[in-house]
This record gives sequence, C-alpha cells and structure tokens, in this order.
Amino acid sequence: MNFDLSEEQKLIRQTVRDFAEREIKPVAQELDEKGQFSVELTKKMGELGLFGMYLPPKYGGQGLDTLSYIIAVEELARVDSSQAATLAAHNSLGIGPLYYYGTEEQKMKYLPKLCNGEHLWAFGLTEPDAGSDSRGTKTTSKLVDGKWVINGSKIFITNGASELAAGASVQTVSGVKDGKKIFTTIIVEKGTPGFTQIPMHGKMMWRASDTAELYFDSCEVPEENILGKIGQGSKIMLSTLDNGRLSIAAMGLGLAQGALEMAVQYSKERKQFGKPISKFQAISFRLADMATKVELARTLLYKACWLKDAGKSFAKEAAMSKLYCSEIAKEVADDAVQIHGGYGLMKDYPIERFYRDQRLLQIGEGTSEIQKLVIARKVLD
Repeated sequence: MNFDLSEEQKLIRQTVRDFAEREIKPVAQELDEKGQFSVELTKKMGELGLFGMYLPPKYGGQGLDTLSYIIAVEELARVDSSQAATLAAHNSLGIGPLYYYGTEEQKMKYLPKLCNGEHLWAFGLTEPDAGSDSRGTKTTSKLVDGKWVINGSKIFITNGASELAAGASVQTVSGVKDGKKIFTTIIVEKGTPGFTQIPMHGKMMWRASDTAELYFDSCEVPEENILGKIGQGSKIMLSTLDNGRLSIAAMGLGLAQGALEMAVQYSKERKQFGKPISKFQAISFRLADMATKVELARTLLYKACWLKDAGKSFAKEAAMSKLYCSEIAKEVADDAVQIHGGYGLMKDYPIERFYRDQRLLQIGEGTSEIQKLVIARKVLD
C-alpha cells in the first residue's frame, strides 16, 4: 500500500494552506464575532479553483480526484470551519445532485457558475420535523399544468440565503402510493415567486457561514426542473449524503489538526515551575494521544476517498470516517482547551472558536448515532 500523496495533491495542500493562512486567518475571529458571511472570501475561493474541483473541465471544474478535494476542505478547516463549511456544503451537497443526476442541459445551465465562485447552491433536505428521519419530509410538490407547485419549508440549510445563493435542490413529497410517500427532488432558483430565503442568526458555531430557512408558498417552477425522475428523490438526496460525509469528516480532521498544532505551540511557550509545560509528562502524553487520534482519522478518511476514486463501495467507510473524525475533533479540541488552561476559554485565543465549531460535526450530515446505524447495517448485511 502506498500512502504517499501525489505531487499534485501536495501542491494543492500547500496552496490551500497558504491561502487559508494569508486570507482567512487574519479575519476569521472578526467574522465569527460579527456572525458575518464573507462574499469576498467566497469569491476568492472560487478564483482559486476550489469550487467544483472534482467536476470535469467542460462544466468548469478541474477534473481532480476526491482526495484532492478532501485535502482542500481539511486545510481550510485547519484555520476556520466557517469557510470550510461553505466549500464543503457547496461542493458535496450543492453541486452533487446537479452533477450526478442532472440532465446535460441542467448541468450546462448551472454548473459553470457554481464552479467559479459566482454562485452558491444549497441542499434542501432538512425540515423542522425531518432531521435524522429524512423520510419525514412534509414539503409537497404537485404537477399542475406543466409546473411543479411547491409548499413547505426547510431549515438549517447551508449556503441558502447569502447574496451568492442562487437556489436549491429540494426534496418534496410528490404523491403517495400504497400508503408510502413518493419523493421527488426539484430545482428551485432564487427569485422564483413564492420562494423565500431567510438567514438564521445566533449560532454557536460556524458563525461566518450562511445558514438559512427556506419557505415555499405555492412556489411554481417549470416541470423540467425535476432532478432525475419522479420517485427518485430520496435516492438522490441520500446518495449525496455519502459524499457529504467525506466532507464533514475532512472538516473534523482539519479542525483536529489545527487544534493539535495550537496545543503544541502553546505548550512550548507556556512556562510553569520554571519550564515549558510541554516538558511535563502529563502534557506530553496528552499531546501524544491527540496526535495519534489525528493520524488514525486521516488514514481512515483517505482510505474512504481511495475507495470512492477506485469505483468501489465506500458508503460504510464514509460513515465510519464521518463518525470517527467528528468525534476525534471533539476530543482533540477539548484536550487543546485543557492544555491552554484558562486562556483556552478566552476569545483572544482561536482554540475557543475551534471548541465551539467542532460541536456541529457530531450533528450535521447525520448525527453520530445515525452513522452508527448506517455502519451496523453494512456490517450485518
């Protein structure tokens, strides 16, 4: 087994790391404090080629492999989870359904502008009463005179309401057959009458990312805005989540790496009893455990990416990666705060932001409990 990254992947890591350190790090704390989504940073990420990295050049992408994209998310999360969330949600959840299930006409219409940073796209699945249970969707769609009429709402939708948000792929209930709901996914563009996008504020974490509520009040879209076929909606959305889990895992890995680096640096600088605290076994052993967890998380995630790129089944490994990386992010961030002591609780130190940001990782894209269900089903199959 060869664990070496290609020269291209090494270059991507260094390029994104330099960008994150130069462009994001200096403003991350201020954006977090203000709860402000940065259009400027988002466009710069687009100019760097981070959006649609895995898409073919004909659609505006770079034709890169999954691991190259995951490395980019990891490097952003090493500095700021909010910007990493914008990229991850757009690339996996936003672009994914359009690329994998859209017609050629739909791809050519939407994807080029979603790859250059001009627009962002959202994944309209979660509802007030449909979180872990995606089949609890209540938003309805009805085909009337060649148009889909949509009614309902979505919540906690990343990239759903900023000035760059161009629309969403929305799961709806388009009918009932034999007592079972028929799910259909429909493209809804910004500016469509009856479609309202409202930013959500007051978040504990990812405060500089765009989170929205979406409302549909007799919202009419053309019949050709369907993604895939009638009844394929749940398949489209759930298969997209497999890819999305890799992205969230990358965010957990990157956050853990960043927290570890902060803890190492602080332990070398902070002195107690006449010497750096890194010289005390209690601290050095804790750092050793943190580093081991990060390395294990990276190996598991990169294997899942390799499986996907090799065309092999990766759903189980994606769920494992998402579960492990998000849980490790929590543990490593907590250990890093402990090493910082009282200073780790102050906003002057970025580890405070990292500690808050990690908490969503065990909830978003399927809770840790849901990941265990997915893994157990694969193991018992």
